[in-house]
Parts: sequence; C-alpha cells; structure tokens
Amino acid sequence: MLWTRPLVMLRLLALLLTGELVRTGFFVSALPVAGPDLGLSTAVIGLMVGLHYLADALAKGPVGLVTERWGPGRVLTLGAGLGLLVVLGTRLAPSPLWGVLGCGVWGLGYAALWPGVMSASQALALPGRTARALAVSSLSVAPAILTGVLGVGPLMQARPEVAWLLLVGAQVGALGLALSLLRLRLPGRTAPMGSIRQGWSRVAALLPAAFAQTLAPGLLVTLFYPLLARLGLGLGDLVGPGLLALMVFGACLWGAGRLADRIHPRLALTPGLLGLALTFLLAALPGLEGRLWLLAPLLGLGYGAFVAGWNGLVGRVLPSGYRAAAWGTVMAVEALGYAVGPPLGGLVWASFGPPGVFLLGAAVFLLTEGYYLWPGRAVIRAAPSPK
Repeated sequence: MLWTRPLVMLRLLALLLTGELVRTGFFVSALPVAGPDLGLSTAVIGLMVGLHYLADALAKGPVGLVTERWGPGRVLTLGAGLGLLVVLGTRLAPSPLWGVLGCGVWGLGYAALWPGVMSASQALALPGRTARALAVSSLSVAPAILTGVLGVGPLMQARPEVAWLLLVGAQVGALGLALSLLRLRLPGRTAPMGSIRQGWSRVAALLPAAFAQTLAPGLLVTLFYPLLARLGLGLGDLVGPGLLALMVFGACLWGAGRLADRIHPRLALTPGLLGLALTFLLAALPGLEGRLWLLAPLLGLGYGAFVAGWNGLVGRVLPSGYRAAAWGTVMAVEALGYAVGPPLGGLVWASFGPPGVFLLGAAVFLLTEGYYLWPGRAVIRAAPSPK
C-alpha cells in the first residue's frame, strides 16, 4: 500500500471515481441524449456543460484554499450534495434557467474534489513513495470516466429510466462517502512566511509548463475520429496497439515513479517529455497507419515517465501549508491548456492537416522540455525532498 492511512485514501479515491462517473455520465451522455426530451435545447445544454467546467477550472485554486481552512470533508460533502440536487432536479423538474445556474454552482462545489484528493494523497503517502501515490491517484479515475462515456450513453438510449437511476444512485453513494469523511483533517505542518512565499514562487514557475504540457494532447481532443477517417482506420485497428501502449505505460509508470521518489522527479520527467515529442514527430510523418505498433510502446514509455515525473515534481514544489490551494492552482492552469488545445488543433488541421497538428504538439513538448532545462531548471533542482 502506498499510503499511511489506506482506508481513508481508499474512500477518497472511491469518492473521486464515483463523482467522475456521475459527472461524465451526466454531461457527456445524459444531457446530450435525454436533454431534448426534457425540454432543454442544444444551446441550453451547451451552456450547462460549459459553465460547469468553466466554474470548476477557475474555482480550483480559491476552493482549495477554503478546503485547507475548513477541512476537505465538509467541502467535499457540499459538492456531492450539490451534484445530487442538479441530477435529481434535471430529471424531475428540468428548467433552462435553474439548470444552467445549478450546473455552474455544482462546478464551484466540485472544484474541491481533485485538489482535495491529490493533497490528501500527498499528505498520506508513505515516505519515499510520494510520486507513485500521486500518479496512482491521478490515473485511478480513468475507468470511471470511460464508464460515464461508453456505458451511460448507450444505457440512456436503450433504458433511460435505468440510466437515470444509476446516476442518482451513484451520486447518493458519493454523498455517503463524503459524509463518512466529514471530520477528516489532513496532517500538516506550519511553515515560516518566507518559506511559504518561496514555495508559491516555485508553483508560479511551474504554471507556464503546466499550461503547455496539457495544450499538446488537447490539440487532438476533437480530431480523433476525423484522423481515423483520414487514415482509413477503425476503432478495432487500435485495440492491439492500445493494449501494448497500456502495458508499457503501467510498467514504465511504476519504474519511473520509483526513480522519481528515490532520486529526483526530473530523471523521469525530462525523458518522458522527449519521448512524447518523439512520438508526435514520428506521427507527423507520412504513413502513420503503418507505424502504430512502433508508436504504441513509445507513447507508453513517454507518458508513463512524464506522469510519474510531473506528479513527483509538483508534490515536491507545493508549499506544505497550502497544498490543496496549490494543487487547485496548478490544475486550473492545466484545464486552461485543455480548453485552448481543441480550437487551436482545429485551426491547424484546417490549414496544414494532421501533420501540422502533430508537429505543433511535438514543438510544444520540446519547448516545455527546454523550459524545465533552462529557466525552470532552478525550480526543479531546488525542489526539496517531500517530508
């Protein structure tokens, strides 16, 4: 086990998975499929989704600070309760006005979840295992998101009542998990004001790279299916390479996490960025469809090393007295990168086609690597070992 209080951490991760399943299932699947039948227009649905995610992204830093003061349990319970009200209200009494406002308020409450879980994972990590604990926490949510996208949508089309019951039941479970953590207070230590200012200055130095390294994959968010059509590939053609990439990613994540914990995160982060840049460069060359089996392990190696190194570095840099607020600030900037990536990728695709998108992504990864090695190197090397 990676944490000193495994039962607490397991409940937090269960809350994160349940919350993401409901949120993804509601916004990505339920609203687009069932919203018109509930009297919600496409424009209203777009506003509900957009305002929720915008509020979530912008509120992560300030809500993280509130989490530090109140304790994560109270803020997480408030967010889970708001989610239950929105899901139930949309199903039983749909209204464009309160639906848009409710989704925005839910976004404000939901903003505490990711920073709270990541700060708890860091605070409760066993000595010498911080990078691995943070990497596992950040990736554990993937099955829940996939279930929300690929499971709730078809169920909403075939058995809408069952789908709504699943969403409401899962959100009730999330509220129960949050209530079980109501009195949770994370271990922490006070620090002199000077060291706090120094810690926040290191966080500020991370923000340009945080934006750039989410911008690069964000370029491809809306271009996945058009790219498959351009290459003449189907989803079935990606199963084998995808499984290979996943296996290599898992092995690399654990190995790179040990390296990041025992020596320094930069030993995993910088090779990971180079691996991702090389993957994008090779994808930009003609004949991409014939190189999938080559790119799959390279992508797994690069992404596994990057995730371990990035989480380990952020864990070292954050000021110990304000971890949730600092995690929220970093995540808010990462969210902006994901927001800018899709429209920028679409513009580049329209002008230069798929090679232009991949070349831009490779350039962003290389610039990020340069930032860490030159002006950012002082931040990386000065980052203290986690306590």
